[in-house]
Amino acid sequence: MRLSRRTLLSSLAGSALALGASTGTGHAVQAGAPAAPDPAARALARLLPRHAGQVTFRATPRAIAPRAAGRDSDRFRVSGGAGRILVEGSTPAVQLTGFHWYLRHVAHAHISWTGEQTGLPATLPAVPAPIEKTAGVTHRFAFNDTNDGYTGPYHDWTYWERELDVLALHGYNEVLVYLGADTVYHRTFLQHGYDATELRAWLPGPAHQPWWLLQNMSGFGGPLSRQLLDERAELAVRVVTRLRELGMSPVLPGYFGTVPPGFTDREPGARVVPQGVWGGFPRPDWLDPRCDAFGRVAGTFYDVQNELLGAAPSYKMDLLHEGGTPGDVPIGDAARAVESALRTARPGALWTILGWQNNPHREIVEAVDKARLFIVDGLSDRFPSVTDREETWEGTPYAFGSIWNFGGHTVMGANTPDWASLYERWRTKPDSALDGIALMPEGADNNPAAFALFSDLPWTEGTLDLEEWFRQWPRYRYGADDAHAARAWDVLRRTAYGTTRADSWSEGADGLFGARPDLNALSAGYWSPRQLRYDAAEFAKALPELLAVAPALRTSSAYRYDLLDVTRQTLSNRSRLLLPDIRTAYQAKDTARFASLTEQWMRDLALLERVVATDRNHLLGRRLADARSWGATAQEKDRLEYDLLTLLTVWGPRAAADGGHLRDYANREWSGLVGGLYTLRWRTCFDTLATSLTTGRPPAPVDWFALEDAWVRTHPPFATEPSGDIVKVAGEVTRALGL
Repeated sequence: MRLSRRTLLSSLAGSALALGASTGTGHAVQAGAPAAPDPAARALARLLPRHAGQVTFRATPRAIAPRAAGRDSDRFRVSGGAGRILVEGSTPAVQLTGFHWYLRHVAHAHISWTGEQTGLPATLPAVPAPIEKTAGVTHRFAFNDTNDGYTGPYHDWTYWERELDVLALHGYNEVLVYLGADTVYHRTFLQHGYDATELRAWLPGPAHQPWWLLQNMSGFGGPLSRQLLDERAELAVRVVTRLRELGMSPVLPGYFGTVPPGFTDREPGARVVPQGVWGGFPRPDWLDPRCDAFGRVAGTFYDVQNELLGAAPSYKMDLLHEGGTPGDVPIGDAARAVESALRTARPGALWTILGWQNNPHREIVEAVDKARLFIVDGLSDRFPSVTDREETWEGTPYAFGSIWNFGGHTVMGANTPDWASLYERWRTKPDSALDGIALMPEGADNNPAAFALFSDLPWTEGTLDLEEWFRQWPRYRYGADDAHAARAWDVLRRTAYGTTRADSWSEGADGLFGARPDLNALSAGYWSPRQLRYDAAEFAKALPELLAVAPALRTSSAYRYDLLDVTRQTLSNRSRLLLPDIRTAYQAKDTARFASLTEQWMRDLALLERVVATDRNHLLGRRLADARSWGATAQEKDRLEYDLLTLLTVWGPRAAADGGHLRDYANREWSGLVGGLYTLRWRTCFDTLATSLTTGRPPAPVDWFALEDAWVRTHPPFATEPSGDIVKVAGEVTRALGL
């Protein structure tokens, strides 16, 4: 739940500061005040309360592991008899990783961010032989810069508490935390001549804040109330405090020069560089890092951040992101000044930077201390041309990363063959600089198989065997071996999870039901793949196999999530097969066939709405209710709902939606979007085309942005609770598609 007592903010901030010292190796250490006793045991009591008393956790030193090039490495060991499980590990989070490894491979159970299967016997089974694992890399980094926008900007502590537990279970030790940055910037510039009202108008709504922190935009979705800032700060403090208790590290935003409008009026002598336009939005100005004012603002920023959230081992900064311009500022000089401000405030901290497009610029890599720069690579599994990061980044340490969706698309799949073939080869080659993994889908909480497999890479000896991995997955995902489940997942391994970067994509193709209507549409999002990256008919074979899984294995949330996902994806894929037929019928002026096919399209849309309506996490109405719950007034509730809904549809004003190609960038097959906007758009399109066929006149033009924007502002209420049974609805889909 969210907290409302202001006194808690100061007490939590003190706790975060006390726990803020760093080892410099990616883990926070205790300083000044002890952490809560047995944090791993407390987490297990939250996750498995009936069995927590059968597990003992014990701290052990890190290992010196040859496979990690002699570095200190996290490790765990699991042993013990029935009902007496001993888990030893180098941090509480690593202990939880060890327990989850046991849970999967011995007890045949599983906990994920999308469903779980915890049908355990009353007494936990014995460990046949001790399980010992050592991490092959130091950094196990989680989250994209866009995560807070596309995953859920209005989640509360109940969500975050579980999310952090699940990340620990999967072996992560570094988590990007953008929560609270709005308060840090607000308090910083209060000390540099701005008043609270103009700063709260400069801050975007929470859904759009990631792009403000990347210096792409500002203001949209605001202004923010003081209550909203305070409550978001409280949540941020709880998140970083829990991370430190678990032995994980928050990665916080650093300061690289973003300033509000009119900065030179407040700081005479300062120099700013206009940054132009990004995606139809005016970008905030960039304060020249070489000028004295930059040092003063950076000092304030880090002091304020430390007071609120404590110090961190790593700070995330991307200079000149996606088209930012240096003007006449030498990039190398700017990088040295940004680094100097960080070192002054946080000696020994890592500068973490995203590997994306031209980022980091070579001038940055050549200018700063490479030993204290860390690159989280977003393109490891995207382009075949990415082959030698040691040469590209001149030996800078980096993480093997994956962005398996953009905009939080609900599409299933990932380039898992690339993960299996590239990660270990790159890690073990002579003079390798690979020292981490980076889990960076733009929207998290999806693709549980991809999440689990990618997370296993650092804990796997040698090259991961994909066929064997997918053979074991349904055993603990559903609780036991089942021939139908095995066949279903073998199909999925070879199709949605069998794609590779050979076609220069790291995500699957989105469905055309979510596209702005066009009979020639090839994708819903402008930046998405134009064609399906596997055989749709082959993929569809997984659905009847999943439906045939033994009834005893169908009760878990894990099974029901997977059944929904495969059903949804099967219907979504059908849109790519059906639309060309509709186009052919229209071009042939075959009125009867056009009517029949478009009726089928609308029936499929209605079926898709019923599929996604069965799951709470696929409900647009629930997300909008969450957004409204943060508002201090009725007017702010409306603004926050608009902030979230625009991100998922038009993204911003017309200049961003159309000129910046951002509309439907975050399309997703959720209840409310499918049955609402997507259905409205296609019905409007087909009615317009049908009238044209009847009258012989050209189709009447449709101002799609006007239609979309009106729907965003005046939509009907949406359900906040699920309806229907996914097993029953999936059966209807199977029969309707003749599978």
